[in-house]
Amino acid sequence: MKTFVLVLVAAMCTSVFGVGDNLYVNMTLLKNATAQGAVCLDGSPPAYYLHSGFDSGLSNWIIFLQGGGWCESISDCEGRKTTDKGSSKYMNNQTNFLGILHNTTKQNPDFYNWNRVWINYCDGSSFTGDIDEVDPEKKLYFRGARIFKAILDDLWSQGMQNAKNAILSGTSAGGLATILNCDKFKSFFSGDVKVKCVANAGFFINANTVSGTPNIHKKFQQVVDLHGSIKNLPPSCTSAMEPSLCFFPQNVISFIETPLFIINSAYDAWQINNTLVPSNLDPQHIWEHCKVRISDCTLSQRTTIKAFGTEFLKAFDGLTPCITRGYFITSCLTHAQIVTPEYWLSTSSLRILNKTIAEVVGDWYFDRTGFHQYMDSYPCAKDC
Repeated sequence: MKTFVLVLVAAMCTSVFGVGDNLYVNMTLLKNATAQGAVCLDGSPPAYYLHSGFDSGLSNWIIFLQGGGWCESISDCEGRKTTDKGSSKYMNNQTNFLGILHNTTKQNPDFYNWNRVWINYCDGSSFTGDIDEVDPEKKLYFRGARIFKAILDDLWSQGMQNAKNAILSGTSAGGLATILNCDKFKSFFSGDVKVKCVANAGFFINANTVSGTPNIHKKFQQVVDLHGSIKNLPPSCTSAMEPSLCFFPQNVISFIETPLFIINSAYDAWQINNTLVPSNLDPQHIWEHCKVRISDCTLSQRTTIKAFGTEFLKAFDGLTPCITRGYFITSCLTHAQIVTPEYWLSTSSLRILNKTIAEVVGDWYFDRTGFHQYMDSYPCAKDC
């Protein structure tokens, strides 16, 4: 079995305000990116947050890609224009860096003094879209891939060109973006830079709903078509199968050459709620409580969820063997983030073989151990 991690690194000066364990970092609005057409759905400039590294971490970078789903239709994308997922006009001036982005050894022992960057997600395509034409009526821009490149170019000029270590990471749609952009990220650096990727909660599988319909495949197909994503998916994959299938990690990972680590639940809460049992297929709300707390599920519902988990794990069987991949797969009904200390590293964090996610990722990145497979059994001992 194989898994991948993708982390990206960057650097730049910014004001920081810390209170206790909180680390508030100011937003950088990349206004000059508009000249390259690198804009959010509404045409506003992209943005990111950077906390600069220090001491031994000055030449090391982590880039985190924010999640937030996808928009697969004009009306859906138009709705995002009035939120921070479609416009920098609605983004917070500051964000709190925690977990893998924190600056203390307590929360982040291996990467605390690296340059740490959070890239805001405002394109709705996991940073893959690139269409020159602007929707004439709704004035929508599909430029996710340009945003990714423009921000990396800016970070490059801020010091990332001197990187010795780099990680590209992300959660949910950002975790998928990490997988899809992993090799592209690696291409920014020379061969002597240690580059790896860490994808959290981004391993979305091509599974049918409880009614047997391929809803998630249809959704991804619409995303790829609307945003023109095909040109930014690995060509080795798109030449082998229908392009939208390359939006699924189970199909595209075997074509990725950069070391990759996957952190996921086999019973991912987003996928249970949207891939397996979307709300439109549960008009009587029979699944409402079960989808929130697995202990509230009936025996039949647990059986259905367990079958989904089995299908999730089978998706790994199709991946080509690769000794540079790793994975941390839990059995909790969760869609967690490595930018939360409770999930990344705390006294109550999930553990497999007595290892937290932070410990496993650190061991994997620095090649401290050759054991890269961490799998929890079903069912989870408690609701997570």
